[in-house]
Amino acid sequence: MTDNPRSLSVLRRIAASLVSALAVAAVAHFAAVLAFFAAGGGDPAYFISLSDFFLPASLVAFVLLALFAVLEGYRFWFTAVATGLVASVVAVLAGSMLVIMLDGTVIGSDVAAYVIQGLGGPHLIFIVAATIAAATLGRRIWKVMGGGQATVSATAERRIALVRLPASNLAEGEVTHIARTDVDTELADHQWENYVEALNDNGWETQEVAVADQHADSVFIEDTVVLFGTCAVIASLGAESRVGESTDVELTIRELGLRVERIELPGTLDGGDVLKVGRTVYVGRGSRTNAEGIRQLRAIISPLGYSVVAVPMSKALHLKTAATALPDGTVIGLPALLDDTSIFERFLAVPEAHGAAVVVLNHDAVLMSRAAPLTAALIADLGYRVVTVDISEFEKLEGCVTCLSVRVR
Repeated sequence: MTDNPRSLSVLRRIAASLVSALAVAAVAHFAAVLAFFAAGGGDPAYFISLSDFFLPASLVAFVLLALFAVLEGYRFWFTAVATGLVASVVAVLAGSMLVIMLDGTVIGSDVAAYVIQGLGGPHLIFIVAATIAAATLGRRIWKVMGGGQATVSATAERRIALVRLPASNLAEGEVTHIARTDVDTELADHQWENYVEALNDNGWETQEVAVADQHADSVFIEDTVVLFGTCAVIASLGAESRVGESTDVELTIRELGLRVERIELPGTLDGGDVLKVGRTVYVGRGSRTNAEGIRQLRAIISPLGYSVVAVPMSKALHLKTAATALPDGTVIGLPALLDDTSIFERFLAVPEAHGAAVVVLNHDAVLMSRAAPLTAALIADLGYRVVTVDISEFEKLEGCVTCLSVRVR
């Protein structure tokens, strides 16, 4: 047993791939056997011979389906259809050829033609059943076991936090306003695990979005989507290296039953620039979020009853790097990182840079960085329960506690 979160995620996906492949192959096998068994009059001996007939194809299908699942063939419904179809067709051809070869028959053009013709004969039911099962049952098993992405109603009384395992190339993440320092990726993995545990311990049900090892900054999942009730706005990320991070996030959001809107180029908008305080939405206008992105967001959420206030940002990567809000709506932040604090209706200055960001856990508790003890004491003195976590490796990449999750409420 390993306590490494990356290893656990890989093991989960391998297990999900094997179980989903077994389920799909079994459904295809018994669908074909039962169909011909019923057509043959229900003779028990005939059932056994039919099972033996389809067994080679079923075994080959299992292997291929497991391989395709590991390669994320179940990620989308259409790739799941292709996975089932290709695996079953190849399995039928390979299985038939294997049986013929074991009988000692020499493979020639006439035998090959016979095998191919079999695709439209007894094996057709097997192929159809495998294709349908892959797109439904197999995909469902793979997603629930592999990433905890079970479909839920958006109106269900659950507090869900989306999280994403750090990419293996985390240390290559973007830095803009601070000097680059070495990142301990192994320590980062353990800090991420402790962060997730803190959310779970405080009543949040965490769901993992598939890891994106090609995107160094993908652990900062907050930037990919902003939620307004049942409306999810998919961001248009402002750094070129981060384009594509939203794909799997959007898939998860759709499976949660939320309505999806999106910011389109030339508009750019990072979720870390969006601070919601009641029905007022402060949006940082800086290096990652441009005026067109703010205009599009305003057009999307104004009909929902939100008002958008643009906030000039030149001293920090994102608005929520410099300012967040307590449960009562008071904005807290570090004045040195903000161009103008008078924009906020109620503002409380904090004494430390890493104290500017808090995650609201509930009406009387917040989560914040352990690197800001003076700010933690200040907030605790206001009557809030303060939970602290060490996220030092993510802070080296201009990350903060809000960056590492997206809360669905």
